[in-house]
Amino acid sequence: MFSNPYNNINEGRNIMYKFLKITAYVLVLVGAINWGLVGLYKFDLVATLFGVMTRLTRIVYILVGLSAIFSAITTYMCCKKDSM
Repeated sequence: MFSNPYNNINEGRNIMYKFLKITAYVLVLVGAINWGLVGLYKFDLVATLFGVMTRLTRIVYILVGLSAIFSAITTYMCCKKDSM
């Protein structure tokens, strides 16, 4: 009869968490492709698109690094939860 008000909050958190995971995945993929290109061809795609060490390039690098940390933590927490 009465709806639980926490369902909407949890649903919102799940949507935000899913968005963060997908965004982090895409940014880690961008970083991996960029490092692969640097290693194979000495070609920095991010610097080519946004300029060498411009503010935007640095922001992209920072976001890729933070996304890698986020992905590592969420993967660890998921694996830890599954092994219990």
